[in-house]
Amino acid sequence: MTSAHHTEIATPPQSAPHLDDSEFLVAMGRKVRDLRERLGMARKVLSQKAGISERYLAQLEAGEGNASVLLLRSVARALGMPLTELIEPRGMRTFVHEETARRKRIALIGLRGAGKTTLGAALATDRHVPFVELDREIERDAGMSLSEVFLLYGQAGYRRIERRCLARALETYPEMVITVGGGIVSESETFSVLLQNCLTIWVKATPDEHMARVVAQGDFRPMQGRAEAMQDLTKILEAREPLYKKADATLDTSGERPDQSLRKLRAAVSS
Repeated sequence: MTSAHHTEIATPPQSAPHLDDSEFLVAMGRKVRDLRERLGMARKVLSQKAGISERYLAQLEAGEGNASVLLLRSVARALGMPLTELIEPRGMRTFVHEETARRKRIALIGLRGAGKTTLGAALATDRHVPFVELDREIERDAGMSLSEVFLLYGQAGYRRIERRCLARALETYPEMVITVGGGIVSESETFSVLLQNCLTIWVKATPDEHMARVVAQGDFRPMQGRAEAMQDLTKILEAREPLYKKADATLDTSGERPDQSLRKLRAAVSS
């Protein structure tokens, strides 16, 4: 099992009003970088959207910027936020507070069979916070099973209910552990909301282990066409890997007992 952080969380100094020029530029550059990475935006893409050179953007993120207000305004627009969020000390303090709040909600993402439910329930017990399974919330909201939701409302209808249930959970629980369906990453708006409001962990395993665990749960459908099912599963994992990697950390449960994976999950969320 490996645990690798994909985004370094920046925490600009609480005493932002007293920063000297160099400290201010470092804090601002750190914030630009973190916002860009959380949006999954490459530096080249942001520089193009902002109409500035990639070299200048790299300098800005490194705390070496000496930008005019107009250039900063272009960066803010490209990030979809007010200019004051980049330059006002109050905005920096707000960012720290929002980051603290985000880390109180732990979201486990990944395909079925990785161990999300087992690990999520155990972690919630550890932290004395509610455990929320988004799939169960969708079923309660719709008054039917997930398969019936898909049959009656289709993919688009399911995604609407998913979005609504996620928003309700975020509004209801300032602290929680939540597990979500593996396909949520394909719905960019909903996934962006999850990334912005939760410390997100990608729980993964090998295709063979995903399949074996699903069967162990009593679902023998994958075994009816094992070769095709394995091929489909591998393709899904490959296609979604870039999206799953937007999570704050990765937890590989392959070859692990639940207690071993839980120890590493505790370490990942506390680091």
